[in-house]
Amino acid sequence: MLDYDKEAERYDASRGGEPRAAAAAQAVLGLLPDGTRRLLDVACGTGIVTRRLATGRDGLRVTGVDLAPAMARQAAARLPGTVVLADSRRLPFRKGRFDAVSSVWLLHLAPTAEDVRAIVGECARMLRPGGVYVTTVDKAAAHNVGSDIDAVMASRPCRAARDAAALVESYALDHALLPAGESRFTGHGQGRSPRRTVADLRRGWFVTLPPGGDLAAGFAARLAELPDQDRPRPDPVFTVRAFRKPG
Repeated sequence: MLDYDKEAERYDASRGGEPRAAAAAQAVLGLLPDGTRRLLDVACGTGIVTRRLATGRDGLRVTGVDLAPAMARQAAARLPGTVVLADSRRLPFRKGRFDAVSSVWLLHLAPTAEDVRAIVGECARMLRPGGVYVTTVDKAAAHNVGSDIDAVMASRPCRAARDAAALVESYALDHALLPAGESRFTGHGQGRSPRRTVADLRRGWFVTLPPGGDLAAGFAARLAELPDQDRPRPDPVFTVRAFRKPG
């Protein structure tokens, strides 16, 4: 698992920067009902998406939450006075405070299925009746674009996806949240090259391939044999789902 405090300084530049953030924010905003005034962005990271959410619709007040102090500091610099350091499994707000809650690229990071359940439950608790929870799903699957890199990496050990769409929907239903729409957006700048994938291997991006191990070294060697080492393969296309709390 990556150390997101250490990742904070390079996070935006390594993940598509403003173009990707703009696409993500547009997808989230497109799933928010008219009249949404208070939005909680859970796991806001550096605030690069959160800031675009805050400026993307007139009258929308956005609060950001993140667990990693270095990430939260960057978000607070972008959105002074609106960012809280907190765990997404225990949100420090009263029940029903928000018209909408978003979590972009969070659920796939949860250590266990129970953690995902807890996060979805907390997001549901934050919503007023009629409010909407918007979250990304199937993140790992989105990165499989059918490239030669994917062919090399296909035999790596995999863990069950914590953010599989069907699972997230079942957790949402457990908290009386009903499906309310879906959108997709392109992860601009996230198309991997072989050389970048090797670098990701060495810094622990792939959780089932510990850096420095023989298995990771074997995949790195095979990636190094691919042509066009610095040419990015196609960008991933991410899926966003919305769930509504009955009024």
